[in-house]
This record gives sequence, structure tokens and C-alpha cells, in this order.
Amino acid sequence: MPDLNTILRERILVLDGAMGTMLQRHKFGEADFRGERFRDWPQPLQGNNDLLSLTQPEAVAGVHRLYLEAGADIVSTNTFSSTAVGMADYGMESLVGDLNRAAARLARREADAMTARTPDKPRFVAGSIGPTNKTASMSPDVNDPGYRAISFEALKADYREQVDALLEGGVDLLLVETVFDTLNAKAALFAIEEAKEARGLDTPVMVSGTITDASGRTLSGQTAEAFLISISHATLLSVGLNCALGASQLVPYLEVLASRADTAISAHPNAGLPNAFGAYDQGPAQMAGQIREYLEKGLVNIVGGCCGTTPDHIKAIAELVKEFEPRAIPNSKKVKG
Repeated sequence: MPDLNTILRERILVLDGAMGTMLQRHKFGEADFRGERFRDWPQPLQGNNDLLSLTQPEAVAGVHRLYLEAGADIVSTNTFSSTAVGMADYGMESLVGDLNRAAARLARREADAMTARTPDKPRFVAGSIGPTNKTASMSPDVNDPGYRAISFEALKADYREQVDALLEGGVDLLLVETVFDTLNAKAALFAIEEAKEARGLDTPVMVSGTITDASGRTLSGQTAEAFLISISHATLLSVGLNCALGASQLVPYLEVLASRADTAISAHPNAGLPNAFGAYDQGPAQMAGQIREYLEKGLVNIVGGCCGTTPDHIKAIAELVKEFEPRAIPNSKKVKG
């Protein structure tokens, strides 16, 4: 299979869209989430989308298939919350290995099937690594600012378990995404390097932060430039932004990254901003129209969708990127000041 670094210099790659948005269309109930294996599980399981890789695998595989058919070059595994800390809400910490391996194999199967159909356009699997529901930088208790709900070491151990299982499942790259606390991301990167070294692998790594509001900062208070500098010690395939904002709102922050990073740049924004009911109203044509600005300005090498996006959104983006050259990736190995 061609090297990702080589392909990124030749064309813009398309990442898939939202997994959760698509799974919600099935309207799965409690019994569907449980399946036969977890029929007698003592805690409610509805809403644990990652569990569907075990109990409704064909539904998850079907989402991957739709995104691949829409033109995605990279599909991400259904593992956004598949860490021990993420599964603790359901008492499923012991299932982390099963969840990640199963999800990776589902995505691998569908990507390989599509590559076989279009060998001139290889498809890749990214192991999705979410931020967890804990933050290592900030206290969840306003009355105790020194308290932390989780330690760096605990996060690193949880991420290592997830990464090991994703690699066993056959992912091509690892995607540390929706980073709201860079210290959490550093724990993930530390775990990834440990796992790669133990296996003698050189698996590419993508990191994608999230700017939470118009302040232009992550939840833990970093600007886009500070976020980039904080992870510049790592050897990365790409750095980028996803979630929280729509495509047009991301432009100034992508400009900062694109002007300073020596890696590829990625973006997978939401389908606009959520409405009063938490739904996303931006259609495929409107979203693609806003992403055109990224391409005209030469800001990105990888582009896709986050919350609210569907195969129709990805199809519109895939058609659009054919008209444009990718951002030129600098040869320098230092972040520009």
C-alpha cells in the first residue's frame, strides 16, 4: 500500500463523517445495545455507541461502507470512548480490549473491501482515540481548584490499553481527536509511543484539537498556536481541528496551524452549529461551500466531517477536493514561531 506521507503530498485526503449521527438513525433501544451477550448486564447500556461494535456489528460496518462509498479515503473506528475511564460509566472497563479490536476489524474489513474494488485509491483505517470524560489539567470542583479527577499516569495506562488493542485490530494510523485538554493528549501520545516501540511499529499519528468557542481557545485555555507548540515534540502525520465549531468558524485557527506546522493539516468540522434542539441544520452543499475556503487558501491536506455530518456531506466534500491541490507540507522539522 502506498505511503500516507506520499499520498498527502499528491492530493487532499477525505476523512469520514460522524459515526454517532448515523447510528442514531437506527433508533436502537436498550435491548439492541445489550444484544444476547449483555442481556443481563446490571447497568443500563443504551447510549453506549461503542458497544454496538460488539452487539450490532453490521450496523457499524454499514456506516463505514456508506462513508467509503461516498468517497472517504480514511474511516475512523467506532472507539471514541473505548477506554477504561470512558467505559466506567457502564461498568465495562474490562471490555476495552474487545471493543477496540472488534471495531478496528470491522473498519479494516470494509476498507479492504473498498480498496479491492478501487485499487488505484487505497483506503485507510484510523483508530479513533477520544479525549475521555476526565481532564488532567483542571479541577471539576470549583471549591477545590487543586483537585484532579484523573492523573496523567492513569490516563496513559488507559490509553495504552486502547492503543494496543487498536493496533492488534489492524488500524493503519491513530487519530487522537477532539482534544480539549492537551495534557490528556500528551498522555495519549506517550502511550502511543510506548506501544509503537514495544511492537517495532512506525504507525502514523494524527492529532486534532477542538476550539470550544469564539475565544479561539481549547477548554483548557490554549490558543491554536499554543496547542501546536505543546505537541510539537511528537512525530505526527498531521495536526488539525475538529468538532465544536462549523467549517467557517474554523478558518482563522486553521490559518494559524497551516502557517506554523511542519506536518499535514486536517480539519473535520461539525455541520454548522447546533440548533436549539441540539441538531445540526447545515446541509452538504452549504458545508462544502464553506470548506471551499480552506481549499482556496491552501490550508488543509485532510478534510472530513464531525457532528451532524453524513455520507451526503462527505460525498460533497470528496467531489469538491478533486478541484484543488493539497497544502504544501514544509520540509522543516520545527514549528515556526
